[in-house]
Amino acid sequence: MAEDIREVIRRELPALVTRDPEIRDWVWRLIHEYAPSRAETESRFDKMLAEIRAMREESERRWEENQRKWEENQRQLQAMREESERRWEENQRKWEENQRKWEENQRKWEENQRKWEENQRQLQAMREESERRWEENQRVIRELLEQIRRVDRRIDRTIGALGARWGISTEASFRNALRAILEESFGVKVERVEEWDESGEVFDRPDQVELDVIIHNGQMLVCEIKSAASRSDIYTFERKVRWYERRMQRKADRKLLISPIVLEKDKELAQELGIEVYSDAEEVVS
Repeated sequence: MAEDIREVIRRELPALVTRDPEIRDWVWRLIHEYAPSRAETESRFDKMLAEIRAMREESERRWEENQRKWEENQRQLQAMREESERRWEENQRKWEENQRKWEENQRKWEENQRKWEENQRQLQAMREESERRWEENQRVIRELLEQIRRVDRRIDRTIGALGARWGISTEASFRNALRAILEESFGVKVERVEEWDESGEVFDRPDQVELDVIIHNGQMLVCEIKSAASRSDIYTFERKVRWYERRMQRKADRKLLISPIVLEKDKELAQELGIEVYSDAEEVVS
């Protein structure tokens, strides 16, 4: 029912407003009571326009601010892009330089490796040749040493025989020369003592003892003449002197060892035993 009424009003009201002034006034009052007036509408509209204008201005300000920031960001991005490109180019250049150096080092390494391998081959060849020559030399040396040992044994036997004969001959020659020098030039008497030691005091068994005794101005000098005097020769000479002193009942004024070859440590032993060591007859006279 209410729906039918509203439909009738919507259909009939426009015509009634046009034909009936009362209806028109009533509608106007009714509209005016519920709707704002023109002035109010215009005031609201102006207010809305002012707000819209303010909003537009704020929007434009913000847009300009954002545009300025965007442009600033663009400039910064451009600067960053340019800096990034510059750094990339610099890094690219450095990378290319490092790549070139790496390739150069790789080439040098390969060259050095090749040279090292070549040197190793040469060293190996030299080592093998050296070992071959060393073994050959060792073989030759062993053969030579064997020949030398055979010759050395023959020489030792020959020299030993010659040395024994030469030592005896030299001592005899030296003794005769000393006797001639002392007796003919200085008027002293040299006696060759060759007596038998029955008690074995000198050699721990009976044996003949030989000594040279020099008599000069009443002094008795007991002398031992050796081509070479060893440590045992010094001890033996000292026992001979003691034996001769007891036999003669007289102390020797001097004990002389005349030899061209006496070690220094053996000379010290002779000095401890009271034996004077000389290398020739002229020292004895002086």
